[in-house]
Amino acid sequence: MAVPSPPPPSLIQSITVPLLFFLFLLPPLQSNPATSPIIELPHTLSATTISVVDFGATGDGVHYDTSAIQSAIDSCPALSPCHVTFPPWRTYLTATIRLKSGVVLDIQEGATLLGGPRLEDYPKEQNKWYVVLAENASDVGISGGGVVDGQGLKFVTRFDERKNVMVSWNWTGACLGDECRPRLVGFINCRNVNLSKLRLRQPAYWCLHIVQCENVLIQDVSIYGDFNTPNNDGIDIEDSNNTVITRCHIDTGDDAICPKTNTGPLYNLTVTNSWIRTKSSAIKLGSASWFDFKGLVFDNITIVDSHRGLGFQIRDGGNVSDITFSNINISTRYYDPSWWGRAEPIYVTTCPRNSNSKEGSISNLLFVNITSTSENGVFLSGSKGGLLSDLRFINLNLTYRRWTNYAGGLADYRPGCQGLVNHSTAGIIMEHIDGLVIDNVNMRWSDDPLRQWNDPLDFRSSTVNNISLLNFHSSLFVQPVKEGERERLGRTTEL
Repeated sequence: MAVPSPPPPSLIQSITVPLLFFLFLLPPLQSNPATSPIIELPHTLSATTISVVDFGATGDGVHYDTSAIQSAIDSCPALSPCHVTFPPWRTYLTATIRLKSGVVLDIQEGATLLGGPRLEDYPKEQNKWYVVLAENASDVGISGGGVVDGQGLKFVTRFDERKNVMVSWNWTGACLGDECRPRLVGFINCRNVNLSKLRLRQPAYWCLHIVQCENVLIQDVSIYGDFNTPNNDGIDIEDSNNTVITRCHIDTGDDAICPKTNTGPLYNLTVTNSWIRTKSSAIKLGSASWFDFKGLVFDNITIVDSHRGLGFQIRDGGNVSDITFSNINISTRYYDPSWWGRAEPIYVTTCPRNSNSKEGSISNLLFVNITSTSENGVFLSGSKGGLLSDLRFINLNLTYRRWTNYAGGLADYRPGCQGLVNHSTAGIIMEHIDGLVIDNVNMRWSDDPLRQWNDPLDFRSSTVNNISLLNFHSSLFVQPVKEGERERLGRTTEL
């Protein structure tokens, strides 16, 4: 299947490309956060305003308001912007509702749109299981300061601090596998999507799903998902081009921002000025990666207490190029090994998912002005047919120390590939690389009495070529430990 050419220049592209070009020209000591791009979707006609209450919505949180909400949406005039409002201080219980072109849901502050927890609340087709769904629409969105809540905890059959056991509707025959739960909000094959001033809560599965869309703006959106719920990703961007995410707050159990390529390439994604905490990867490309990723920028982001910071899981033959990470603060820690990730602040991998998979390449990555405190090192792993090439690490401060009692000493290649492999801890692990620049990188090691931190740079012999080290520093630092602090932090003699 031929990969389509990149889309023509657009409003978002005109923002992203200059920013990308600017970041590649940064001098080594310069640190200027990028300005958040602001996009206003053009509306030449005045908007019609319709209230769901006028169509019979009670907002009592007990009786379903699906019919009233859908009737309000369907009454919007064609070819004209229309705001469907949800008045505050009410909870609107609903099954799946569908947007059409020109419609923006105005969920006002104090109002909650509550997704139903029953299988019969969702369409027969599993790929249509969303609380809010827009397909083949343009000039659509959600705003207003209110909440969309998926009642994800009602899908938990057994609470587990390691990983909750979730309801799976495959026992009904409605689907296969263990991820048979509804997503919260989805836009499929849409243009000019605007999500702003919105709170998304407790998805049972993925929270915000952007599929085959063009020109998407996500700003001032907060996402909260239960920390022990699997697969409750924050934002999944799939086969979509010209996307901007800015001023977002994401706190969830699974991947926070996750670009994927299933049926086509992904170009021109910009993420700025955001805060992330997750039990998985804060930013992860893949693992669905059949087509190319190109022209992505991540700037001025804070990542805290996450299982992995910046991640690439390229497993299906797609290629990755021209990606910039700048002005990012990261803290990563070990969680349970049943979750992918081993506390790596930066994780760049490409390998075939299985014996039938192709190997994709990763090239032209820039990491500049990155600060991290983590329980594990940077992991850079290409494969024989999928090299990592032209990687640049400029102005990095990496601090390594342990503060949990989870076992280390493992390299995590999952999904697929080699799985979990015993490997000594290192500051940067490198394999199958051609072209790596490390410039002005400071690495500090905690005072570990068991001497676990003993290998700043780990090269797999004969697979790493064309490496440049400029102003690289590695040193031990002693952090005073107050009486009783080791016990409080969960340290044991097994560390």
